[in-house]
Amino acid sequence: MSTTKTTSAEQGSHSNYRRSLGTIALTATGLGSIIGSGWLFGAERAAAIAGPAAILAWVIGAVVALTIALTYTELGSMFPKAGGMVRYGQYSHGSLAGYLAAWANWIAIVSVIPGEATASVQYMSSWDFSWAKGLFDGKELTGSGVAVASVLLVFYFFMNWFAVSMFAKTNTAITVFKVVVPILTAGALILSHFDTGNIDRAGGFAPNGWSAVLSCVALSGIVWAYNGFQSPLNLAGEARNPGRSLPKAVAFSIVIALVIYLALQVAFLFAVPAGDLSKGWGGLSYHSPLAELGLAWGLNWLALLLYADAFVSPSGTGMIYAATTSRMIQGVQENGHLPGVFGKVDPKTGIPRPALVLNLGVAFLFLAVFRGWGSLAEVVSVATVISYITGPVAVMGLRRLSPQLKRPVKLRAMPVIAPIAMIFGSLVLYWGKWPLTGKVILIMAVGLPVWAWYEIGRPWKQGRSPLRELLPHLKAGAWMVVYLLVMAAVSYLGGKEFGGKGYLPPGLDLAVVAAIALAFYFWGVRSAWRNPSLVAVEAEMAAIEADGEAAGEKAPTGA
Repeated sequence: MSTTKTTSAEQGSHSNYRRSLGTIALTATGLGSIIGSGWLFGAERAAAIAGPAAILAWVIGAVVALTIALTYTELGSMFPKAGGMVRYGQYSHGSLAGYLAAWANWIAIVSVIPGEATASVQYMSSWDFSWAKGLFDGKELTGSGVAVASVLLVFYFFMNWFAVSMFAKTNTAITVFKVVVPILTAGALILSHFDTGNIDRAGGFAPNGWSAVLSCVALSGIVWAYNGFQSPLNLAGEARNPGRSLPKAVAFSIVIALVIYLALQVAFLFAVPAGDLSKGWGGLSYHSPLAELGLAWGLNWLALLLYADAFVSPSGTGMIYAATTSRMIQGVQENGHLPGVFGKVDPKTGIPRPALVLNLGVAFLFLAVFRGWGSLAEVVSVATVISYITGPVAVMGLRRLSPQLKRPVKLRAMPVIAPIAMIFGSLVLYWGKWPLTGKVILIMAVGLPVWAWYEIGRPWKQGRSPLRELLPHLKAGAWMVVYLLVMAAVSYLGGKEFGGKGYLPPGLDLAVVAAIALAFYFWGVRSAWRNPSLVAVEAEMAAIEADGEAAGEKAPTGA
């Protein structure tokens, strides 16, 4: 019927991975993904949108991310496979829903790589050198800025080319630095200048209203930042004990990051000079926000440290995402939607090198189109939310279809958590504002020709009826297609504060979105079916479990 590789092929590809990552390394991967360029720009951008109320936006973002992450930790522990995030929808609903989820996820993650390079160059542009000032024109990178960012992309690429053990050791060391410097920055700014009067200046605590706080979650880079929780899941194929380490790594990384981001947001809000707020929070025009505040209060050492960390933090995140996206590409290939070369893993190093090359090329393309950190943050955030919606549906759909599968992580409250996660994801998508929501949903449609090429072309070449084979996949994936169309319509017709036409009054629009989310959640769970991908992975997991039991029986006992 459909398009999956054989069980033996899957096992063969994954046997080349090295299961060498423990809880600490996976937590460092998640935390290193979350603390990237977001901490350098997120506080200023959040304040520009929501004012001091941006503090609440970080908390809301963490709650949303943690709720959604709980659904994915069960899936990740069930299927400890590289590129896991692009596989779950395929297992539960077949090729159409699986492909759309994988496409959204890949777009969201691969675009982070040039975003990190852009952040580093944008900070560099505030150096006191004429050539450095010419890297950024205030809105986007110049030609020379793009050239420097391209060099950083190549650096991320080569750091992942050789071996996953080198990646793990390098990333853990970088993550320690990335955690220490933000904490040091927040503490130094708070001790040097803490003007609580800033809460009352420029319009008060929520100068743009409470709707701006909600939009801040979607548009300021908060969703982008917390999206790093999925990096440990995408490296599940290299985890030593995924059932124990994955949920811990995901939860630890989100909670630690929340504390750090709150400290940075508070430090930024109260360190801004009163004179700089003459045009409001949205009128701030820093190129390197935290470093410039350090200079404003005589902390030259902090500014120098931040200029250095502007390379270390984004570079660490860029390396992580270069690693995780290559595993995602391999997962998409094994789902049957890319040429076989992208599923190859180097047996000596355990690195999917062809996938690395593909992602490098796509990163160059994104860098050429989106040259500013802010514009990339908006696109990444909305695409991220679209990719989230399959997790709650898939986890409950698979509980119905495959109760026999081993679940190292199984929460009793999942029947409640999953629909709440669906509501949260849908609300954040709505908060992303029209027309951005419509544009990103349109990007989702751009990937469909690739899906059609494989899903129609393969059975056609083999003399089988494409329509007959596609019908169950279309039926199972219809909920997701209709969901995206309905959410685009609601975004267009919704409240003016969220970019819509204003046909839905404030309050009612959020209730409508929540109701839509629940309706599509139940439709999606009911649409899950025992498709060939699920049958194949069930056989693979059973074979792995049987091999483990056989090895245990053969193991010597006693001293």
